Amino acid sequence: MSESIENELRSETLKWLERIEKEVIKVVELNEKGFLDNINAYIKDTYYFLNKNDLIRAFECVIWAWAWFEIGLRIGLLKYEC
Repeated sequence: MSESIENELRSETLKWLERIEKEVIKVVELNEKGFLDNINAYIKDTYYFLNKNDLIRAFECVIWAWAWFEIGLRIGLLKYEC
């Protein structure tokens, strides 16, 4: 992988990681289905793979965190705190 692609992938991963971390603290979980646990596990995995310089897996993990987050909101298992 070229250096410019690596830099871009790292930058995008960090951008989305920062955003998900800001959003996940604003929600509560309804029905205790483990959505927040899964989101937080993917966030943790993102850091793990970033530290290993495994940028593809790090990006995949942050995307999965976002997927769980959005699905949880859409199906009503997560909601924003007032």
